[in-house]
Amino acid sequence: MEFVTEYLPIFMFVTLALLLFSGYPVAFIVGGVGLAFAVIGHMLGAFKLQQLSLIPLRIYGGTMESAVLVAIPMFTFMGTMLEKSGVARDLLQALQVLLRRVPGGLALSVTLMGTIMAATTGIIGASVVMMTLMALPVMLERRYSVPLATGTIAASGTLGILIPPSIMLVIMSDLLSVPVGTVFIAAIVPGLLLAGLYALYIFVLCRLKPELAPPLPDDIGPADRADFWIMILRSFLPPIFLIVLVLGSIFLGWATPTEASGIGAAGAVLLAAMNRQLDWATFLDVCKRSALTGAMLFGIFVGATAFSYVFRALGGEHLIVEFIQNSSVGPWSILLVLMVMIFLLGFFFDWIEITLIVLPIFAPIVGLLDFGGHVGEWDGIPKPIIIWFLILAAVNLQTSFLTPPFGFALFYLKGVAPPEVKIQQIYRGIIPFVALQIFGLMLCIGFPELVLWLPSWALGGPQ
Repeated sequence: MEFVTEYLPIFMFVTLALLLFSGYPVAFIVGGVGLAFAVIGHMLGAFKLQQLSLIPLRIYGGTMESAVLVAIPMFTFMGTMLEKSGVARDLLQALQVLLRRVPGGLALSVTLMGTIMAATTGIIGASVVMMTLMALPVMLERRYSVPLATGTIAASGTLGILIPPSIMLVIMSDLLSVPVGTVFIAAIVPGLLLAGLYALYIFVLCRLKPELAPPLPDDIGPADRADFWIMILRSFLPPIFLIVLVLGSIFLGWATPTEASGIGAAGAVLLAAMNRQLDWATFLDVCKRSALTGAMLFGIFVGATAFSYVFRALGGEHLIVEFIQNSSVGPWSILLVLMVMIFLLGFFFDWIEITLIVLPIFAPIVGLLDFGGHVGEWDGIPKPIIIWFLILAAVNLQTSFLTPPFGFALFYLKGVAPPEVKIQQIYRGIIPFVALQIFGLMLCIGFPELVLWLPSWALGGPQ
């Protein structure tokens, strides 16, 4: 019985991992496991039921009063409004015209579109579905390779999980108690690095094998120079200006991420009105979708708060720290194990479950590790190792949307793709992009400057 009591947090963790396969709502599973093991701990004398009274206080003080989390529904509203108003569709058409002379121009347009949409939302499902509906029929009509087309759409649509303003980065920052503005700036270079790797791969592949991506016909696009500039002024510049306004206000310190999310939401409404796509029905639909997404996320926060409190109260964090301290492995081995664990969990779980399970438990351990000056001290950056680890986890988690059998981006794509597109073709298409993600992760591990230089420059410069 003493063995069971001592290792009760491990049983708690394993139970949670197994129940996540049941398909039951994550919020209820996480919270329910926490409450169930609180009762079990009480029966074994390891937990007092009176301690449960602290959970509502932690939920209110840690989640409901968090000014950072207010940004989530605003960014959700912003991305949903851009999708419903047709702004994103017009932007993709403009990018196709601008890149028509480049090998793989349509695929590169999708990559750029995914990058731009990532900087306006962070809702992976909406981005992948929208780009599939807009771009995949056109790519198939232009006789693009199906694996190349589907892989490009799936990979580009998942950039929103990393490029700010990302909902995942907001949640990670809140969990690890680090400034979300610093995390946003730290994620810019890794996010653009992945987008650049995608674009380089597409360009080189289509240059070597032009039959995979036939060029856009000359008769498609603006009829004259006047129509071209009208397209630029109407479809290209407004969303780019909104992105610069939202991210620039955070980057320059003019607004907090929460305030910037309000700017983005208001700007999306203005762009919808300029496109004459704003009516009462559209506005209500966007509000409803944003509310449902926010309710789902905050329900998970409530359940995760209960789980993490009971886990720590049962000694879970101390058990893991003691295990690592007593082992003979070095800090690099520990980091490698954590990265491999996150990658493998991505085959079966969504980023929400992985974030709420892995980060609160292992991030404090990473903060205690000594990488021998590899990360170093950076002026103006609090907890640079934690910021570095957080971005590594975020880059790693992008693969969770693409890796079978439960890669959600793949199911989003397959659900709205034409019937002739087979799931086997989608799986074959994402393999090189997953390899590029892993390569990008290795670059960020080997060169912490990719993560830390930009925020350090923005906040004061490296020592």
